[in-house]
Amino acid sequence: MRTTKDFDTADKLHRLVKQAIDSGASKTIAEAEEMLKRYKLHLILGEAEARSPEHQATLLTCVALARRVCLGGVTVDLRHDTELLVPLPLGPSLSGAIGALGGSLASNDGDTPTVVISNTPRPRRDGFQVRTTYAGWRAGIVPAHSDLHAAGRRPTPLACMLAAALAVNEAFLYMSTGSSSWGRRVTGLSLWNPGSASDWLAQSNNEPELSYLPSNLWLIGLGHLGQGYLWGLGLLPFPAASGLQLVLQDTDVITPSTESTSVLTDSTLIGRMKTRAMSDWAERRGFKTKLHERLFDNSFRRQESEPSIALCGIDNAIGRSALDKVGFDLIVEAGLGHGFRDFQTVRLHTLPGPRPAANIWPGRQVGNDDVASREAYLHLMKEGVLDQCGVTLLAGKAVGAPFVGAAAAALVLSEVLRVLHGGPAYQLVDLDLKCIEHRNAVRHPTDFSRLNPGYVAAAA
Repeated sequence: MRTTKDFDTADKLHRLVKQAIDSGASKTIAEAEEMLKRYKLHLILGEAEARSPEHQATLLTCVALARRVCLGGVTVDLRHDTELLVPLPLGPSLSGAIGALGGSLASNDGDTPTVVISNTPRPRRDGFQVRTTYAGWRAGIVPAHSDLHAAGRRPTPLACMLAAALAVNEAFLYMSTGSSSWGRRVTGLSLWNPGSASDWLAQSNNEPELSYLPSNLWLIGLGHLGQGYLWGLGLLPFPAASGLQLVLQDTDVITPSTESTSVLTDSTLIGRMKTRAMSDWAERRGFKTKLHERLFDNSFRRQESEPSIALCGIDNAIGRSALDKVGFDLIVEAGLGHGFRDFQTVRLHTLPGPRPAANIWPGRQVGNDDVASREAYLHLMKEGVLDQCGVTLLAGKAVGAPFVGAAAAALVLSEVLRVLHGGPAYQLVDLDLKCIEHRNAVRHPTDFSRLNPGYVAAAA
């Protein structure tokens, strides 16, 4: 198996280190790495909340995301340890799951940016302190001292996942900009009605209880987005006796940089094929898997017995342009921004749609940011670490953050769940995590309610 030393700089670089050097915030890679080591996050989970599977799901998602962003550490104030109530393969106890994901137990020193996982307001304090809140298919964050909360029934696990992603995103904005404005806003959305006109805090009469889950899915790409899909699926209440059948498709190996964006990757998996590493995780979760280690393009054809719904997480135009040509009945695809300016953007497409995939992605995607002349890249050449070819390769790599993929995954999986519950599909959802209130969501003209891809009843 290949080890870290077998990979070049482009495949070893943390994707938020790249954001720092591309934006000019750091003049060298070492300076950017030191900056990330100063990022810390503290999570608070009360005794009552520790016995809630929904709050546990939020906490563990926060830990899994934040420890890839806050290299100075993620600590959890766990007032009461309990058994793990979330169906993830992380051991029997909540404290053990926290440790397995890279967090540690500690009380807060009062200065560390803090996320409170509770519906109960906290006393006002200086510094960054936000609180997650969710109900039904709706989720968001509020200042921790605010008495605002999402109203309604028990939240879906994807709402908890979304709240965690928004909380870590907000903490990153606070730490990376130094602006105290981050953490003071009320922001969230509805996964049932993702349009900007919906009030995510208000109780909704049209969102259903989570009753049905897909029984067959095809995942194309198992990196940043694909592992977000798997994490979200892992949180869902599949019945123990009849779980999920997955086809996992990818051709890549796990590189050292994969860990910085991909929620199921750690350093022990470096050099392994993504398909096999993710199959191991999915099988431990109780899912059944089949593997396809071949490129996805228009020469591929789905067989009648294979899953009819695909979730796409690849970022190349050639593969995306073939999505509606290979025989799937429903494809949900998410694209993330690549550059230091737009890496917190998400654009979701549901296919087949009014526009053929080949018209949406007509050719090779080209980045808009000319970053190869940044001081950090010139320093790498001066020190002899990289030649011009290596600088060009590194400059072309995408910036990324795991909380963006987690938010996108919650939206993508909700498209499938909404269709299974007789709700509308959205052909396009476009948002930026820096200002999600300005998002755009366009209803799909197709009624997918007659689609029968196979489903199972959600466990109580």
